[in-house]
Order: sequence, then structure tokens, then C-alpha cells
Amino acid sequence: MSKVYKKTSGNGSLSLFLGRRDFVDHVTSVDPVDGVVKVDPTDLGDRKVWVHLVCAFRYGRDDLDVIGLSYRKDIWIEQQQIYPPTGSKTPNTPMQDILLKKAGDQSYPFIFSIPTNLPCSVTLQPGPDDKGKPCGIDFEVKTYIAKEADNPDEQVDKKDTARLLIRKIQFAPNKTGAGPKASLSKQFMMSDKLVHVDAYMEKEICYHGEPIPIRIKINNETNKVVKKIKVTVDQTTDVVLFSADKYTKNVLNEEFEEMVEASSTYDKTLNITPMLAHNKDKRGLALDGKLKEEDTNLASTTMLRPGMEKEVMGILVFYKIKIVLMVSRGGILGDLVASDVAVELPLVLMHPKPAELLRSTSFYHLSSLLSHEKR
Repeated sequence: MSKVYKKTSGNGSLSLFLGRRDFVDHVTSVDPVDGVVKVDPTDLGDRKVWVHLVCAFRYGRDDLDVIGLSYRKDIWIEQQQIYPPTGSKTPNTPMQDILLKKAGDQSYPFIFSIPTNLPCSVTLQPGPDDKGKPCGIDFEVKTYIAKEADNPDEQVDKKDTARLLIRKIQFAPNKTGAGPKASLSKQFMMSDKLVHVDAYMEKEICYHGEPIPIRIKINNETNKVVKKIKVTVDQTTDVVLFSADKYTKNVLNEEFEEMVEASSTYDKTLNITPMLAHNKDKRGLALDGKLKEEDTNLASTTMLRPGMEKEVMGILVFYKIKIVLMVSRGGILGDLVASDVAVELPLVLMHPKPAELLRSTSFYHLSSLLSHEKR
């Protein structure tokens, strides 16, 4: 890694240090969130220094909160007292050793273990006029000065806090199964012949930004003509923590000028690539958790494991590919009596696992560059 992420409170009494902001869900475990807080105790008085990690669900705009249309729920929260030290201490991680050296004197380590049943970070793309924090699932590390931890009756001044957003991410497994298949045979009115279509995908899981090959086989026994083939990809977002709000948005719509004459066959692979770059104007589109404007993509497919509660996941994301054969009779009335033949395939979009996972990269090559995040 080449950066240390640092955020200092407004009064200068606290500095929060993290060596990374992406933490990987390995299915059976999640990377520990290990960091350091530097404390200047001069003006603390009888107050203490705390640090917490929270997974929160936000749905609705800040300016609508007063009329009940904004919704925020802390799905999970854990907190620790940093100063004065409580006496209980676990061995430092290699990351913490480096951060302690970077932070200097009066620095204290902390570590959190994220449960495996929590959702990954998801952001719902805001519209051009939306203000405030975006909707979605986010994780935040916050250190603050207070007499008690998260006491609702105690007012904590903003200048007494320092916070950094982090992301919980997941990579595609090393071993995957066969790709999905779909078949359909359709008979048209006043015809005893059929159009047969088969659609195949090579892989069970596809990667963000890479072409997705779809093999399409057509046996057209009829006297009709397949004029073209349309392929669409829809993203369905299920907001399970907010009145079961569920909606679908199209993220790809392509037409291929592939003609299949009457009484003929077709066998070809078409490539599609759904990307966020082509969907920047769609409000509410689910994206992978966003830390910066330029570092995200369409949301990865939600991977539900046995025993996981959907409600805890907050937001579920799924994709569907639809292949439509645009069929017409041909001749003068061809387009007037056009018909469609459609099949659907599930699409699982994820990131490939990098050669070296974040937690196994060499912590000892951290540079002295400090990244002051302005978020």
C-alpha cells in the first residue's frame, strides 16, 4: 500500500489513522478494521476518547427527514474506549505497528471484527439536485470525545470528532459453476412451425467492465424473418429495510443487426458490457460503495449465504439479461405483424479476486505519503 489515511478533529485533539479503506469479506471471515487514534489530552477534562465502527442504512434525503420521508438505521455498531486506556489489550497487527510509528507519541491502537452477516457497501446514485449523504449502506469509523459512549443525552460537538468512511467489499470466489442457459420454442398464429432459441453463458460469474459473451443459437423453422436481436440488462434493487421498496432500472440496451431468414439457422456469440459510464444520469441506480467520485461501478450482485437474514442486508441487488428476437413476417405487412421471442438469463456481476488480497499486501512498504481525505 502507498497511503495512510488520516483525519483530524476540528479542535486538533484527535487524529484518526487507517492504512486502507477497503476491507474484504472472505465469506467465512472479514478483514479486521485496525487503526490508530492519536490523542492530545490537554483539554479533555473528565471526558474520554472513544472510537466506534458503525454499519448504517440510509434511505431518503436529509431535507425530507422532517416530514418522515428520510430513514436511517444503524444495522450494527461496536465501540471501544481509547483514552484513558482500559488495560485490556490485544497484540498489535503489522498495520498498527506502522501506524503507531507514523502517528508518534500518545497514539492508541484499536481493532474491530466485522460480522460475516453484514451487507457489503452499496450507494444509490443521487440525482443532480440531491444534497447530503447518498442513500445506501455505508461503514464509518468515528473517534470522538465524550463522557459516555453514544449517550443520546450528551451533546458531542462536531469539532470533537474525526471520521472516515470505509468499504466492505467482496470478490468472486475462485471456483465457480457452469454458466446459465435458457431455451424457448415459440409457435406463431396460423403456423405449425416453431422458432427455437437457446442462449448460453460460459461463466456463472462475470466481472465488472469485461465483455460478457452470450452464445445464441436459433433454429427458425417458420416462414418469418428474425430482423434483429435486442439484448438488455436490468438491475433490480430491493430495499428490504424500507417498506419493501423494489424497483428495476435498465443498465444496457443494445440492438444487433443480425438477420435470420425463414427456414434457416443461426449460431453466434454476441458480447455486451454493462457499465456505469453509460448510466450516470439514472437516479437511484445501485453502485458499489463510493468513497470518491471516480472510484466506483455498478453494484455487485448480492450474494446471499445460507442463514443470512434479508432484512439485515438492507439493500439487495440482482441482474437479469433479456435476449429478444425481433421477428416479422416479411413482405409489405412485415413490420405490422412483428412479434418477439424472448429468453432471460440471470447475471452475476462481481470483481475478480486480485492476485494479492489487501490484507496480504506488504504492510512494510507503506510510504510516508499521508492522504488527507476531505470527506
